[in-house]
Amino acid sequence: MPAYTYAPRPFVRPPEMEGWCGTHKVAIVGAGPVGLTLAIDLAQRGVSSVVLDDNNVVSVGSRAICWAKRTLEIFDRLGVGERMLAKGVTWQVGRLFHGDDEVCSFDLLPEDGHRYPAFINLQQYYVEEYLIERALEFPDLIDLRFLSRVTDHEDQGPHVRLSVETPEGKYVMDAEWMVACDGANSPTRQRMGLAFEGQSFEEEFLIADIEMPDSPFGDGPPERWFWFDPPFHDGKSALLHRQPDDIYRIDLQLSRGTDARTEATEERVKPRIREIVGDRHFRLDWMSVYRFRCARLAHFAHGRVFFVGDSAHVVSPFGARGGNGGIQDADNLGWKLAAVVRGDAGLDLLETYDRERGLAADENIANSARATNFMTPKTPVEALFRAETLRMAHDQPFARRLINSGRLSVPCILPGMEDAGIDGCAIIPGMAAVDLPVAGDWLIHHVHGGFTLVGFGEVVLPDVAGVRRIGIGQSGKPYTCLADDGRLAEARYGTGRAFLFRPDGHVIAVFETPTKAGVGAAVSRCLRIAKEEETV
Repeated sequence: MPAYTYAPRPFVRPPEMEGWCGTHKVAIVGAGPVGLTLAIDLAQRGVSSVVLDDNNVVSVGSRAICWAKRTLEIFDRLGVGERMLAKGVTWQVGRLFHGDDEVCSFDLLPEDGHRYPAFINLQQYYVEEYLIERALEFPDLIDLRFLSRVTDHEDQGPHVRLSVETPEGKYVMDAEWMVACDGANSPTRQRMGLAFEGQSFEEEFLIADIEMPDSPFGDGPPERWFWFDPPFHDGKSALLHRQPDDIYRIDLQLSRGTDARTEATEERVKPRIREIVGDRHFRLDWMSVYRFRCARLAHFAHGRVFFVGDSAHVVSPFGARGGNGGIQDADNLGWKLAAVVRGDAGLDLLETYDRERGLAADENIANSARATNFMTPKTPVEALFRAETLRMAHDQPFARRLINSGRLSVPCILPGMEDAGIDGCAIIPGMAAVDLPVAGDWLIHHVHGGFTLVGFGEVVLPDVAGVRRIGIGQSGKPYTCLADDGRLAEARYGTGRAFLFRPDGHVIAVFETPTKAGVGAAVSRCLRIAKEEETV
């Protein structure tokens, strides 16, 4: 009996099956974390969507479990961040072992003064459950359609026509825009015959979730443990994470040529787990064998069809870059698509989704491939490098920095904004907002959702249409002024400067003397993106 209770969602006959033939604003294919994130984002901006999924339960098995700080800040804006934080297991320390010996540890967020931790572990089925329940709070803006499989689509210029199959028959529907969030084996991508190119890895990993009341971490906080060549799994690698409900994720590298069907049995899996956890009582909750690849589409936008998340790019699971990358894709596209649908921006704005998230995908793939090649060397030279690195890491600090068990997910610095910064400023255009406590609250709550100009120290903020103004460490100004609760603003942002944030919380310009004309021009550039700037 699995630890999580799966509750099926009902099929509801759509209006198209009753004769309605209008055009929806956005059709989202896939009701996983990425598709639901996009739907909620659009709804918060007043844009309606239809979400279609061929299933009617949340994902089986914990699947994606590791959610990064940047992703949690996005979930916070969507209204589920607090709930995820309350349920999830917070961790920030990771330990690396070689054989029996610990060779190093790392702290992912050594400083205080952030609303969210570096990472939490939370099973994907909980994330989907929370997002579905949040989506249901927008009945006029989000139409969730379960047991609705998209079998075909056609971009007809002013709209996309989708063919949908349900338990009660078939129908067609039209939408101005279609977003494919239909996973690594995307039927949308396959129908369009789009190349999905990259590197495939032959090694397979067994992942198992076990229920185990007695923690191997003792009385201390949960950590991430990664082994190279452990005594219980000679010559391979292994990973241990804690999740809520006393569930632990174990990843075990398998030998090349192993038969997955043979390995994914309780008779083979339980003895291996016993070697890791000792005589602790455990129950096997879920297991799977996977082979992974690092690949991406050449372009994420094709006419009125967009690809988001695993349908656009896939990586190995080491580094928590898959699920987090997909959520950050949706965060990037959501405000842009909403601005175009509302008529607040030109179509050129949508082209930046491909450029910005393409760069993020390249970064994630590069880091993921490097980690996987270190963990599973393909040539004698790679094997020698790994062996010598691990040998020296026991007593040589420089070698510890070369160990790669998955460089963990960090937000991408967006391209094309380099000229909008100022010298000597640590926070540059393209970076995501760096949080800090302000006036009993958090900065991220004030800079997400719309264009926002934030002044730190003695800098006067001009009044620009459509731009919120906030002064940190200021008073007596004709706009909102917030106290620097933790005295961290100057250390993180400096003083006498103003930062212009776009709706997804990324900095698009830094000013020492902001003017109405300068701030307005930066907003206009962001919304309309002049063609000559595309080569910057």
